[in-house]
Amino acid sequence: MIKKYIFYLIRWQLSSPILAICLMYLKFGITWNTIVANLIGGLIFFWVDKFIFTSKILNPQWEIKENVVCVDCGIVGKGFRLIKTQNYDKVNDKNKEFRCQTCSDIKIKELKNRGIII
Repeated sequence: MIKKYIFYLIRWQLSSPILAICLMYLKFGITWNTIVANLIGGLIFFWVDKFIFTSKILNPQWEIKENVVCVDCGIVGKGFRLIKTQNYDKVNDKNKEFRCQTCSDIKIKELKNRGIII
């Protein structure tokens, strides 16, 4: 989530030059210049925002199933499996390991300690 937030803050700063250029060079008056700048920004940044908030590149991919046996503790219930994130890829893993919420949280901490970014 922090990664998305940082990208969003950078994206927000990129809208400043559009506003500045419109305020400096358009001759409609400050209010209309601002409206034009916001329309231009909306045309551009709609797509950037869509990428930031829906991109699989920025999101870890999870598989969640009901009624599975936790590979670590043996509890039957909702199971979680991290499939893919930056520098971690289990997309083609033939031995799918699902974990309960508690064991999944422990596994996430282990992965983070190994340098996996989630």
